[in-house]
Amino acid sequence: MRIDIITVVPDLLTSPFEASIMKRSINKGLVDVQIHNLRDYALGNYNQIDDYQYGGGAGMVMMIEPIDKCISALQKERDYDEVIYMTPDGKTLNQGVANEISILENIIILCGHYKGVDQRVRDHFITREISVGDYVLSGGELGALVLCDSIIRLIPGVLGNETSALTDSFQDNLLAPPIYTRPSSYKGWEVPQILTSGNTPKIEQWREDQAYKHTQERRPDLLE
Repeated sequence: MRIDIITVVPDLLTSPFEASIMKRSINKGLVDVQIHNLRDYALGNYNQIDDYQYGGGAGMVMMIEPIDKCISALQKERDYDEVIYMTPDGKTLNQGVANEISILENIIILCGHYKGVDQRVRDHFITREISVGDYVLSGGELGALVLCDSIIRLIPGVLGNETSALTDSFQDNLLAPPIYTRPSSYKGWEVPQILTSGNTPKIEQWREDQAYKHTQERRPDLLE
């Protein structure tokens, strides 16, 4: 998978891709992440990328021309499955959305900033709009990182055990069941005996039951 991220503040994005799972996926050649500074496509001597909004009002708006230049330059090099805009009023990111995007080949992620982008960008370039929650961040960069992490870990070969991602919370609209590790007894707190029984079918049934119970207690909306 290739991920091209367009941003006004590239420094916010570099370090997360230099550590942990995302770094390993890049080193393995499973993901190619390229970060593009929108100011490289800016206008005039002042590298202008934003301007006042028509009709008045507080806040600056990202201009269409630099974004057009950047996206068009990328699309001349390859075909993209999605051009994604990170915005608070987009569709909320969930596991289903992450699953869909993780099987794509090439995507562009545009990080909003300031008051947002000229609406014509959304009308003519963007194919999918994603939000990471009902709140406003200073820019789309942190949301883009959340999106990247959620999809990269699903790519085959990224995780040491490929079944691990398939048993995460939300994969089947259930939260994950409780998990334990050694020691089996600590300060009188015991691991459920079923987990140390070695009876795999009963363990799987216990986990399924616990996942349902956990979901019913914490996120009953998922069961609807």
